[in-house]
Amino acid sequence: MGGVAVAGTIGAWLLFVTLPDVYDEVDDAVVALPSDAPAEPAPLTSATLFYVAEDGERLIGVEREVVDGDAPITQARHVLEAQFQSVEPPLLSAMPEGTLLRAIYVTDQGDAFVDVSREITSGHTGGSLDELLTVYTIVNAVTVNVPTVRAVQILIEGREADTLAGHVDLRRPLTLRPEWTEPAPDDVGTPTAP
Repeated sequence: MGGVAVAGTIGAWLLFVTLPDVYDEVDDAVVALPSDAPAEPAPLTSATLFYVAEDGERLIGVEREVVDGDAPITQARHVLEAQFQSVEPPLLSAMPEGTLLRAIYVTDQGDAFVDVSREITSGHTGGSLDELLTVYTIVNAVTVNVPTVRAVQILIEGREADTLAGHVDLRRPLTLRPEWTEPAPDDVGTPTAP
């Protein structure tokens, strides 16, 4: 009986004396953490994004800052997310409005599979030239900015597609086509101060 009383006394001492000290230490540690510390800004890198030239017949490469990726697939995602954003005049995007990047896959052989939303076809203006510019905006953006990628195949809503608008064969990965691109003049696409 005396052993039970001793055990009860020790248990009560642990419960009421020692345990609050442990919780106080934990609470102090939690309070000491900065709750409103700003997040570290993501590191940026320069990338070439592609837009329709003023004559509407080819693409121009424009240097932009994008989030830096630590792996080819991550870098390709950051480049395409930047490429799909709307742009201010005089730049003109070849991407139909509302087109989103759904996923991207990169094989060990250097082929990238870019899965985009259905707006790339439903919002497309049609015409063989416009289709070429849309397709090569994606192909060039990935192959120019991610050196380990040699070719790009475009998927729509997770499925292989024959074409976007009836003209460019998308059933296989496509390689960089520099003949559809011209260098940007120095003043095109230069961000303006607010």
